[in-house]
Amino acid sequence: MYKYLFLIGSALACSPALAQESDGNDQGDGEVITFAHEIPDRLITVTATGLTQRAANTGQPITIIDQDEIDSIQGADIARVLNRIPSVSINRTGSIGAVSGVSVRGANAEQLLVLIDGVRVADPSSPANGYDFGNLLSANISKIDLLRGSNSTIWGADAVGGVLNISTRGVTGLASSLEYGARDTITTSVTGGLDGDGFYAGLNASAFRTDGFSSAASGTEKDGFEQFTLGGSAFVDVTPELELFLNGRYAQGDLEIDGFPAPLFALADTLDTQETEQFSGAAGFSYFGQDLTLRGTFSASDTQRVNLNETGGETFTSDGSQERIELRGEYRLIGGLSVAFGGEHQWSRYETLFDNGEETEITGVYGQVGWVLDNLAVHAGVRHDDDQRFGGATSFGGDISYGLGGEWRVRASVGEGFKAPSLFQLLSDFGNSALQPEQSTSYDIGVEHGSRGRGVHFSATLYRRDSENLIAFVSCFGSTEPFCTDPANPRPFGTFDNTQSARAQGIELEAGFDLTDSLRLSGVYALLDAEDRTTGNDLARRPGDLVTIFADYEAPFGLKLGADLRIVGSAFDDAANAVTLEAYEVFDIRAAMPLTDEVELFGRVENIFDVDYQTAFGFASAGRGVFVGVRAGM
Repeated sequence: MYKYLFLIGSALACSPALAQESDGNDQGDGEVITFAHEIPDRLITVTATGLTQRAANTGQPITIIDQDEIDSIQGADIARVLNRIPSVSINRTGSIGAVSGVSVRGANAEQLLVLIDGVRVADPSSPANGYDFGNLLSANISKIDLLRGSNSTIWGADAVGGVLNISTRGVTGLASSLEYGARDTITTSVTGGLDGDGFYAGLNASAFRTDGFSSAASGTEKDGFEQFTLGGSAFVDVTPELELFLNGRYAQGDLEIDGFPAPLFALADTLDTQETEQFSGAAGFSYFGQDLTLRGTFSASDTQRVNLNETGGETFTSDGSQERIELRGEYRLIGGLSVAFGGEHQWSRYETLFDNGEETEITGVYGQVGWVLDNLAVHAGVRHDDDQRFGGATSFGGDISYGLGGEWRVRASVGEGFKAPSLFQLLSDFGNSALQPEQSTSYDIGVEHGSRGRGVHFSATLYRRDSENLIAFVSCFGSTEPFCTDPANPRPFGTFDNTQSARAQGIELEAGFDLTDSLRLSGVYALLDAEDRTTGNDLARRPGDLVTIFADYEAPFGLKLGADLRIVGSAFDDAANAVTLEAYEVFDIRAAMPLTDEVELFGRVENIFDVDYQTAFGFASAGRGVFVGVRAGM
């Protein structure tokens, strides 16, 4: 890992000018958008329909965070960026790199569909087919695009809580950064690219290491983390209408973890480690005709994990992979009327140290009618998926947005979502082959003024999501249920079953305005009521209140100052509501100063008041930390 740090950090000295992002050329949804670079990137979304469109032309609640804002936040911890999105909460079992789940509007972390550069990256070998954010750092992220709410109509399985698309960086020229700080933490990254008449090719890389701290709140032995990431993308215009593209990402992480050693089997220091390798990539074409847009893609992802004990012996291994072919399209008719359509087929496989491995396939098709005329935008669609294991699922969805004038608009949406049972839930030693998919229906209505990050911005959204057939683990200790005692397929320790239903509802508020020409104040607030409707208890690890307030000031001579306050309400750590996670507040300050047009110094203090808090019971979180760095480009 140190050689990667040296190589990437050395690139810093070779970067004397600030880099520029490359422009894309995707078309829009039923509107007069010829090329994406004609519109600021922070106003363009792909999560609403799967194709590029104006964020304002959908009734769905979407938040976009661009590279400038990510850079201003500083640091490799993606949780600090996601904290600026309403109704997002993060649970982490220790220091950066530890297992991390992201919940949107109270949904299970596994119910968030996560894509990196448009590629699904969930791990089919994980118990619930989720994505672990522990191995995703923000050093090479250029954009975060999050849709809050169910949208399986467009995206199929897993889009219950929302859809998150992470875009990695691509620049023309060369850009790099180097940061050092608390807990002997080093973050370094470099991004470079070349473009010409109808082509672009670029690479990005980052390396990270930290001594960390004990993941167990009661422990003293530090749990470190090292990660290396390499990615790239390329496209070539075969004709003015036809583009070929290719992208890929590789990430390798080594994490020291704590566990539950004998004889007490309580969370404590251990010398165990976990090695994770992730690959994702895609290749395909985009066609931009006068009235027709098509995008065809083959994509694949793979996640391999190895857990080792203090002597280096393997205690657990897993490998989950998926491959996918898909075609998305849009045909623009007269009068702002358009028809979006698509189809996909996906193969998923998994195996672990204790399972020989299984695989499944799912096929889906969808259609959506859209009408965008002056201040009105309306969409309605339907989708059908057929899964090899459980059969079919049909999803409906629609949204409406209307501009009232004066930069005000009202919006509303309804969407259905489903999540297929994971291969582990179906076919492992704890599996239940009779499982049905989890299902949800979400509704929201809101009003918004302006757009995020500029001028006067205000947004208020009311929402509700009802979920049923939720899959939970059912213990067999002392039970006489047939699935526990069936001699042909015994499950002595327990199995998975569709036993739960849930409701999450609340309000989301966003606001931002310029106090002076140099000082901007912004904030988000979410009130959440998330209930297990089977037991009446609160859903575990869902804080009822989430607040982030952030301010940014820029002096006439270029100095930039900022502050971020995160306030999280109390929650229960367990389904029985017997263990409480206390409310907490974390305050960060940051600064940046350009030395020349090419070089900028930056630094921050995280958790300035050294607050002791937990997002998962028994697991520690980072205390006060000071970090300094430099970024440059050409």
